[in-house]
Amino acid sequence: MDASGLAPFDVAAILILLAAALGYANHRFLKLPSAVGLTLMGAISSLAIIGIGAAFPAWGLRPMVEQFLAGIDFHATLMEGMLSFLLFAGALHVDWTQMQANRLLVFSLATFGVLLSTALIGAGTWWLAGMAGVPVPLSWALVFGALISPTDPVAVMAILKRAAVPPSLQATVAGESLFNDGVGVVIFGILIAIATGAEQFSLVHAASDFAREAGGGVAFGLVTGWIACRAMETIDDYSVEVMISLALVMAGYSFAHALHVSGPVAMAVAGLFIGNAGMARAMSDTTADYLVKFWELIDEVLNAVLFLLIGLEVILISGQMRLMVFGLAVIPLGLLARWLSVSIPLRLLRSGIDLGHLATPTLVWGGLRGGISIALALSLPATAARTPLIAATFMVVLFSVIIQGGSIGGLINRLGQKSAAPGEDAA
Repeated sequence: MDASGLAPFDVAAILILLAAALGYANHRFLKLPSAVGLTLMGAISSLAIIGIGAAFPAWGLRPMVEQFLAGIDFHATLMEGMLSFLLFAGALHVDWTQMQANRLLVFSLATFGVLLSTALIGAGTWWLAGMAGVPVPLSWALVFGALISPTDPVAVMAILKRAAVPPSLQATVAGESLFNDGVGVVIFGILIAIATGAEQFSLVHAASDFAREAGGGVAFGLVTGWIACRAMETIDDYSVEVMISLALVMAGYSFAHALHVSGPVAMAVAGLFIGNAGMARAMSDTTADYLVKFWELIDEVLNAVLFLLIGLEVILISGQMRLMVFGLAVIPLGLLARWLSVSIPLRLLRSGIDLGHLATPTLVWGGLRGGISIALALSLPATAARTPLIAATFMVVLFSVIIQGGSIGGLINRLGQKSAAPGEDAA
């Protein structure tokens, strides 16, 4: 079978079939969180393909899978499709009322924090790559810094709600992730244009591009979200209102691209508008319930495919020990950059915020890398740096989802108990 000759529908069908089959196996037998289970099972499937390919080379199984992965246009699929759905779905769950109390912190973390993290991870990755003998120029190391800096709290929000985390801190974690996703995508786009030689580096030009894309995206998201909200106010039919939200994401993203403003930022803002003002004023409880469940399903399916794909990408890095060591070395670098990019804004704004002693550990250890980082990594063009950066992304996401995601709840509960102990003794 010529995997590269598959039609886009066939590729989508295969990916959904694999995600559903592995998702069923995980739910039935392993019972791990979806992101953890699919990533592990994708990696195990890759190892099985490698083993079978080595035992029966005449079958040509491994080259066929490699050809299948190479035949997917990740940039068109992910950057011009999936991201808009992922960001809109995530934004629906952010409580603006809780978040706005710490909006200055959210803004600082999503802008200054992402820029600082991008610079630190980029410089550190370039140095580590040189030490490991891996071909990653500084320009591409900075691109990696931009794609790995955004956080994705979807996998950890359920844990935070069960743990002793104040609602304002939950909203801050969710809001910061929502906006740093959009900002990270804008920075990623600017840096990748520089890395590929599409434009010359100029600080003024880069700042102008950032302001135009991010600011234009916010304005466009507010306008389109308001239009969709007004349309929903005039009717009471959940099927039509869900369809309006789908049209908002698909058409809105296309129009944002045509206007040269950030589609991801626009969809994040539109989702925030619909999830707060829209659900409060424009929808019945029935419609709101259908809307939330529809977008939860979309988010679940897309994340399942992304985590499966990053697991399958193990095939491309298997047997290359330098890449595995390089990826492992990036993990503490990412944690250090995250700690600095969180601690500095928290310290500078400490007089104007009150998130308690749990803020730093929750934002640092709970700042999981997930679907957005995977989507951006898989969209990288075919250069010598692509495989090393995918290897690093795989290692960071695997550690983040399994180790950080699996321990954040227990960490927060222990810290909460320690802080409560003196008061209990005193009582």
